[in-house]
Amino acid sequence: MSISVSDTRDIRDSDKLSTMSAEVFGAGRPGEYVTDEPHARVTYLVKRLESAVRRDLDAIMQEQGLTTPQYAALSILRRSPGLSSAQLARRSFVTAQSMQVMVAAFERSGFIERRADAGHQRILRNFLTAAGEAVLARSEEAADRIERQMLAGLSDAQIRRLRETMEACVQNLLADGPESVR
Repeated sequence: MSISVSDTRDIRDSDKLSTMSAEVFGAGRPGEYVTDEPHARVTYLVKRLESAVRRDLDAIMQEQGLTTPQYAALSILRRSPGLSSAQLARRSFVTAQSMQVMVAAFERSGFIERRADAGHQRILRNFLTAAGEAVLARSEEAADRIERQMLAGLSDAQIRRLRETMEACVQNLLADGPESVR
């Protein structure tokens, strides 16, 4: 089964951002991607990595009949079954309205089932079905291939350090919020 909720505008916008980022982050001329620049900003490199991962995930998830945000939402539901749509939207970095569209598509495709919350009948909890688990398992295998390619040549210690460093960077930015950098 496949769901067609993809929005190619995100991909085009990402390409525009990548071009603008080279100029804004001091990595060369617009459209020029400098990877061996010794003084490239870390934020630029993070954006380049995110763009490359997103490009590959978009392509490989399309083969599974999903978009990358749909894959993210299903994998979050596997780790945290029973989330409401609002909770799932926050954890998936999409708007509540986008998640409502996504959840409706998941339900039509048989990837999730929704159940009323025992304490609050108006809240619907989302759970993966066997079909949802199956498409997610195939998608995880595909995502694993991308991650293996990305981390090729790095030792286990380097991968562990990369993970720790990235987690620390996220926590540093989340600690005080965007107001602290203004």
